[in-house]
Order: sequence, then C-alpha cells, then structure tokens
Amino acid sequence: MKTETRQVLEAVESGRMSVDEALLKLKAAPYEDIGYAKVDLHRKVRQGVAEVIYGAGKTAAQIEGIAGVMRNNGQDRILITRLSKEKADELAAHYSLKYFADAGIGIIGEMPEPDGIGRIVVATGGTSDIPVAEEAALTAEIFGNEVVRLYDVGVAGLHRLLSHNEEIMSASVIIAIAGMEGALASVVGGLADCPVIAVPTSVGYGASFKGLSALLSMLNSCASGVSVVNIDNGYGAGYLASMINHMETKE
Repeated sequence: MKTETRQVLEAVESGRMSVDEALLKLKAAPYEDIGYAKVDLHRKVRQGVAEVIYGAGKTAAQIEGIAGVMRNNGQDRILITRLSKEKADELAAHYSLKYFADAGIGIIGEMPEPDGIGRIVVATGGTSDIPVAEEAALTAEIFGNEVVRLYDVGVAGLHRLLSHNEEIMSASVIIAIAGMEGALASVVGGLADCPVIAVPTSVGYGASFKGLSALLSMLNSCASGVSVVNIDNGYGAGYLASMINHMETKE
C-alpha cells in the first residue's frame, strides 16, 4: 500500500496524473485477503477512520489475525467492539489490550489527544443504559473527541438533567441514550442547539419489545435536530458524533 501511494503521489508531482485522478485512485481501497476476512487497509484514506473489528461472531484467533494485518500495515490504534471477556483474555496474550467490560470494548494502542471542534455529551436515561453509553463514549474518544458523561438523567427525575444545563448548551453533539419509552432524546432535543443522536436501548419491561418502543418514540420525536440509530448501537452513535465533531467546510 505504501508503495502504491507513493507512486500516485510521484505521478501527481511529475504532472502525469491530476489531483482528481489521484484522489479517485487513492479511494479505490486495497485490502488483504486472509481467507476468513478481507481486511480493508485503505478505509482511513476514504473515510478518515480506519477499520473497526466487530468482535461478536468471530473467534479470538480470527480477531487476532485481523488485528495482526492492521498492525503490520501501520494501524497503531485498533478498536474492537462487542468483545467478550473470554476473547479479550486470549487476545491479551498477544497484544497490549485494554478491555472495558461494561462496554464490551477492547482497545489496542493508546487513546489519542482530542482534536474535535468541541465536546460530545453522552447522556443516559438510567444506569441500565450505561453499557451502550460506554460503547458510544469510548468509540468517540478513540476517534479523538472530548466526551462528557451524564448518566442517569432520565425524565423520571427531570431536575437531574436540568442541573447539567451548561454541559448541554455548550456541546457540539449530544448522544441521548434511553430505553423504556425513550423520552430523553425529545427532551434533550428541545434544549440543545446542536445535533442530537438518539440511541434506543433494549432496557425495559415486556411492552418495550426489547427496545422497539423506544426506537419508535425516538423516530417520532417532535424535537428538531434529532436523528436515530439502531437499538443498542452505541458504536454507531459514537462514530457519527465524531464525524460531526470533526466537520470542516468543504470548498
């Protein structure tokens, strides 16, 4: 990959290739085929963020192999989501892995310094939503964002949320995470002047239908500026929040 990139850059320098042609070529992603996975080595060039490993359904040996390809190709920071403690213990024998049990997240490498334009607030309706919230918060942090956590500030005790008005008003992006009826996203959306990413969780009694009730409530929010990701998708919310927090004006 390094050789190919260098050839493209040299072609631009010599005038044999235009900048637009080079950009298109760089976006044509090379990958390494290791049989059970085709590891995308060029995703950071295309999207600004390197490939992330989804740990559920993969064996520890498969995760180890994918991570090895990434490390051999210069990726010094690797995020592994939906990682069990058992797989994390196996991986720790081969890598310097930091494991976050609440979030089910493993991180190889060090956290970067925040370089986003502002702060991301991660708020939960209740304590039971924290595992999803930590997945969102850690995802945002590994992508270079400052994160403020506001946990257990749901609508059953609205004063708890309102006591953090300064954090809400100063955020660049807010991730609102809630199960049950999912009302937190609408309340936050009515207070904030920034994008709100709603995450329904599968927390709740029978009629919550494992998060479906919260999902539908959030989709039907009357507050402007609220978008919704899938049930329990903390990673997706953290990724999107990071993209918003790193936006630049495109000429």
